[in-house]
Amino acid sequence: MANIISDETIEYVSILAKLELSEEEREQAKQDMGRMLDYIDQLNELDTEGVEPMSHVFPVHNVFREDVVTNGDDREAILKNAPEEKDGAFMVPRTVE
Repeated sequence: MANIISDETIEYVSILAKLELSEEEREQAKQDMGRMLDYIDQLNELDTEGVEPMSHVFPVHNVFREDVVTNGDDREAILKNAPEEKDGAFMVPRTVE
């Protein structure tokens, strides 16, 4: 499978990845990509008959909880923390003139 990787392929991938590769780096990338494809070929040799496809190796359960308001509308207690308040809202110093 490593013979499939051509100089044009390496050039195209380097353009997509926005990499400037020297000639030595291109040869190394060509070898690396060839080894990756050879490994994928090895994986294709595995007998997966009867193995159900999965999206994750661990069972995934819904980890979200119901969004329930627990503190309610406690505006007056919250406004006690404000240095100043006006019309039921925090009053802060002007930052833009």
